Amino acid sequence: MAELKYRFTNDGLFKLLFVKYPDLLKRLVAGLLHISYDDIEEFLITNTEIRPEKLGDKYCHLDINMKVNGRRVDLEVQVEDEKDYLERSLFYWAREFSTALPEAGNYRDLPPTIVISIIDFPMFSCVDFHSEFRLLEVTRYELLTDKMCIHYFELPKIPEKVSKDDELLLWLTLFRSETEEDIQKIQKMGVPIMEQVIEAYRDVSTSDELRGLERMRERARYNEMHLHLRTQSGKRRLKLQRK
Repeated sequence: MAELKYRFTNDGLFKLLFVKYPDLLKRLVAGLLHISYDDIEEFLITNTEIRPEKLGDKYCHLDINMKVNGRRVDLEVQVEDEKDYLERSLFYWAREFSTALPEAGNYRDLPPTIVISIIDFPMFSCVDFHSEFRLLEVTRYELLTDKMCIHYFELPKIPEKVSKDDELLLWLTLFRSETEEDIQKIQKMGVPIMEQVIEAYRDVSTSDELRGLERMRERARYNEMHLHLRTQSGKRRLKLQRK
């Protein structure tokens, strides 16, 4: 089987794909949030740029921030299980929520803030592929506020057989795809929106823009690693001089 050069979970491809095709992103977000596509009246990507100088940063992640019907939504993809994603996703929420307050603004005006994470590893012990967390009182289960919501979609828990009528699972199956054959199986179902997504994927995955982004990222990572090695070498020399 021919492995994909770029999976849907490649954050560079992910960002370029949905910035270039925002209507597909809107369709995906509607499915992830279980709302009707037609009910989304406000939809704006607020971080379309990719800053080259940040690509070598250990903590660089190419997420997508949006305004959706008055709510702030942060969409993340995470492939590697680095054992700290729970804390990181909380940090992402706190960052989005805290920066939404305008200067001299009123705290009551802070918008509902949602973080959606599509993760390529099991995170919770349940069998459910989707987990949604909110702030609840521990005995009465009373909702403290509707301004905090965090979703996790665990790709390893997606069922192998997916109905052509379940659009959300079709989306997630695409994100889980590792080979060309995986994508062709979905394409052969004849679902129009999936055909559009796959066509957009092929456009972006073969683009000079993505290749250029990957080259910049590799160069930035090399420079970061080289700087780290030089720093460590300098520290060792300094220790030897002090002895």
